[in-house]
Amino acid sequence: MIKFHTLVASVLGIGYVGKGGGTAAAVVYCIIWFLLPAGYEKSNWQVVITLLIIGIGIWSSNIVDSIWGTDSSKVVIDEVAGMAIALLYVPQQLQYVLISLVAFRFFDIVKPLGVRNLEILPRGWGVMADDVLAGIYALLVIQLWMWIAT
Repeated sequence: MIKFHTLVASVLGIGYVGKGGGTAAAVVYCIIWFLLPAGYEKSNWQVVITLLIIGIGIWSSNIVDSIWGTDSSKVVIDEVAGMAIALLYVPQQLQYVLISLVAFRFFDIVKPLGVRNLEILPRGWGVMADDVLAGIYALLVIQLWMWIAT
């Protein structure tokens, strides 16, 4: 069971790359999301999948916390969850994916507007919550960008 959680938390080993693992996991998610069938960006399945990623991320982060330590850099499922939020209902066009990625990584790395405060939540909740909020902020940025552009 531990092996399952280490695979999930590290997103099939991406977390083991060391520095830049979070960005790598976010980029991999963007590529997978971008290659999904046309129309996925309008699907409610996005929300279901995003909620599943968040739930399994909290569960797995709780388990690996006792193995790897608090908020280990090996845990990158939180970046995938944040990126999934940032891409909710965003058109499957390269420019929007790139803007979403940059916005998410900005909020995840700089941690403004209360993002850092969420890291104090216990174990898996703290690991995931800051990235969820960073993803929400990125989603707001991309939605505003699209609204202004139209």
